[in-house]
Amino acid sequence: MANYHSDKNILKSTALLQYILKANAYPREHEQLKELRESTFNKFDKSGSVMNVPVDEGLFLSMLLKLMNAKKTIEVGVYTGYSLLTTALALPADGRITAIDMDRKPFEFGLPFIRKAGVDHKINFVESKALVALNNLLNDGKKDFDFAFVDAMKSEYIEYHELLLKLVKVGGVIAYDNTLWFGSVALSDNEVDEHLRESKVHIQRFNAFLVKDSRVEIALLSIGDGVTLCRRIK
Repeated sequence: MANYHSDKNILKSTALLQYILKANAYPREHEQLKELRESTFNKFDKSGSVMNVPVDEGLFLSMLLKLMNAKKTIEVGVYTGYSLLTTALALPADGRITAIDMDRKPFEFGLPFIRKAGVDHKINFVESKALVALNNLLNDGKKDFDFAFVDAMKSEYIEYHELLLKLVKVGGVIAYDNTLWFGSVALSDNEVDEHLRESKVHIQRFNAFLVKDSRVEIALLSIGDGVTLCRRIK
């Protein structure tokens, strides 16, 4: 009976996700985002393509940015740029994004779609390790960012957080992606595929760290692979 209910819940979750995507998210997806998503999937294998945020998460981030009236943002981890293009489309004409990634090639793959959408002028791409680039921003006095989106090395999330709290203004928001790590954070190590275990530990440690961080308000959302919003209050 337990297995029956477990299988039923899995099927229910899969059906609900497909409903969210097909009935709600895909019909509202921007044309260039759809082209980028499909081209990324065709170019890279399935394990690589999930490095981009899912469509429903993209729609959420877009609405959040507009509600915040965000104009100045940071993106840590770019890949082919689905979340980057989502942000660029959501920002006003004079909005600016500092996009950081140590590998420019995937960004170059997505750049034609960004240009086609007419928002490439909003993006300053920095090819660098994230910690180096964030420290350089601090040293250059570039602060008071409205928003930051982080989807990079899970082992460095706490270090990113400390730097971003100095870069993002009070009242600003930092969003961390993959904070459920394929659901592995709720499982013991022997229930998790070996290739997920190391990052699972890092994400669990990061989630526990945020719970105790009085400098931010937090909300862990079960959208995509988990997104944690941190609103800076100190």
